[in-house]
Amino acid sequence: MTVSFDPIVFKRTTRAQWEEAAEAWHRWGPAIEEWLGEATAVMLQAAGISAGARVLDVAAGAGGQTVAAARLAGPTGRVLATDISPAILSYAARFAAEAGVEVETLEADGEDLSALDEGAFDAAISRVGLIYFPDQQAALRGIHRALRPGGRFAAVVYSTPDRNQFFSIPVGIIRRRAELPPPLPGQPGPFSLGGPGVAEKAFAEAGFGDVTVTTVPSPVRMPSAADCVRFERESFGALHQMLSRLDEPARAAAWQEITEELTRFETANGFTGPCEMLVVAGRR
Repeated sequence: MTVSFDPIVFKRTTRAQWEEAAEAWHRWGPAIEEWLGEATAVMLQAAGISAGARVLDVAAGAGGQTVAAARLAGPTGRVLATDISPAILSYAARFAAEAGVEVETLEADGEDLSALDEGAFDAAISRVGLIYFPDQQAALRGIHRALRPGGRFAAVVYSTPDRNQFFSIPVGIIRRRAELPPPLPGQPGPFSLGGPGVAEKAFAEAGFGDVTVTTVPSPVRMPSAADCVRFERESFGALHQMLSRLDEPARAAAWQEITEELTRFETANGFTGPCEMLVVAGRR
């Protein structure tokens, strides 16, 4: 079975899936921050965020990294969180309010940031969002335009599938069961920027200079493989999107196989899923 890629349908489905997964992504927030905390800290440092900074967060999700950026920018700074899903942005706003920091939100397609003034931001960030844009160059060019000259953009992305088996194993199982072909170069997906030199080339093509890539080991630690599967099942919009082609019994069978495969990462001390993030940064 041949399945052609339609970026318009993909984006519409992505929005719908994140609208559905928003509550779970927020609920799993503490686990997400534990998992991505180190990569987030590296990203914020690479973006050069300091007191008074004007910060743009693209594909902000439930706002964990947005709040971290707001704490660095302080009361004299400005942080704008954008996302294609208004539901998940509402959780970002709630999380910021509970954390006692000022954050603005804007429903926006990350590939179209034309509503933002050119040069309006000192720094921009994106945590595991850029990888899912059908037109990554449009997103990167829009971020580049939104930055002032000398402003920096930093993004957290996955490296290669073999270094991220907690995610690549479920992706592979679902692709096989749903008869989905692997994404072609340039198509969105969790590992679309993880190959050697891919992210550097993408940033350079969009006009960024001084591009750096930092590898951050980010193992996913849970009490058991079943807990990791529950986390992914409830809150990973990308997996929901891939599973949309299957009926409920077929979905249940896929999750059962995923659980069985991920048990290989269980020990007496719990589950440790292999994960490696890259922090890619560049300067306008």
